[in-house]
Amino acid sequence: MLKSMTGYGRQETMTEGRKILVEIRSVNQRFSDYNIKVPRYMGFLEDKIRSFVSEGITRGKVDIFVNVENFSEADKEISLNEPLAKNYIEVLRELRDKFDLKDDISVSLAAGFNDIFRTQRVEEDQDEIWSLVKPVLSDAMDSFIAMREREGERIEKDLTARIEYMRTLARKIDERSPQTVSEYRERLYNKIRELLENREPDEGRLLTEVAIFADKVAVNEETVRLESHFEEFNNIINAPEPAGRKLDFIIQEINREVNTIGSKAQDIEIAKLVVTLKGEIEKLREQVQNIE
Repeated sequence: MLKSMTGYGRQETMTEGRKILVEIRSVNQRFSDYNIKVPRYMGFLEDKIRSFVSEGITRGKVDIFVNVENFSEADKEISLNEPLAKNYIEVLRELRDKFDLKDDISVSLAAGFNDIFRTQRVEEDQDEIWSLVKPVLSDAMDSFIAMREREGERIEKDLTARIEYMRTLARKIDERSPQTVSEYRERLYNKIRELLENREPDEGRLLTEVAIFADKVAVNEETVRLESHFEEFNNIINAPEPAGRKLDFIIQEINREVNTIGSKAQDIEIAKLVVTLKGEIEKLREQVQNIE
C-alpha cells in the first residue's frame, strides 16, 4: 500500500500526574528530515524520538512537537541566596538606624526580594520520562500513519487509472505503427508511378525503400519495454515497502521510451498519442512526489 508524505497525528494523555502532548506533521521532501522540538530541559528525548519515528517514516519533512507538564508534585527546588539576603538585611538595618525608622524587618518583608531565592529544576529520571512519552508518541504515530495511508490509497487509485490509460495509448501506437509502413508504401508507390508516368516501378527498389522506412519507424521494442515498465509500476505500488523513489525511477524509464517513440514518429496519429502520453507522465511525476 502506498503512503502519502503528507500527514498529521496528535495525542494528548494525562498519566502519573503529567500531561504529555505529541504532535506530528509532515510535508513532501525528497529525503527524510526530522525537526524535533522538546522542552529545553528534556533534550535527552530527541535521539530517542528520532530513532523511534525513523522506523515508521522513511521520507518527508517531519515536524515533531513533544511537551511534558508535571502536575503531580513540584518539579523545582527553591534555595536561599544567603550572601544576597544578608546584604539586603544589613542595608535595611542601616536605613532604619540612619533615619530612625520603625524596626519592622520581617520574613514577609524579606520575601519580597525575589532575587534572594534560587530556583532549580529537579533533575528528571530520563528512563522514566521516556517510558511515559513513548506510548503517547506511538499513539500519535498510529494516527499520523493512518492519515498517510488514507491519502496514499487515493493516490494509488489515481496512479493505477493513469497507468491503465497509458497502457491503452501504448497499444494504440503498437497497432498503428505497421499501418504507417503500409501507408508509406502506398504513397511511395503512387509517387514513383506518377514520376514514371504510370509505369510500374522497380519492385525490388520499392521493397528496399519500404524496408528502410519500416526499420526507422519501428517502435515494437519500445512498446514492449513500456508494457514491462507499466507492469513493474503496478508491482511496486502493491509492494509493502516505501515506493516513492522506485516509482520515480520507473517514470524516468517510461519517459525515455516515449521520447524514443516520439523521435521515430512519422505519423500524425502516433505523434498525437505521444503528446498525450507525455502529459500523463507529467501527472504521474506530480503524484509520485507525494509518495513516501
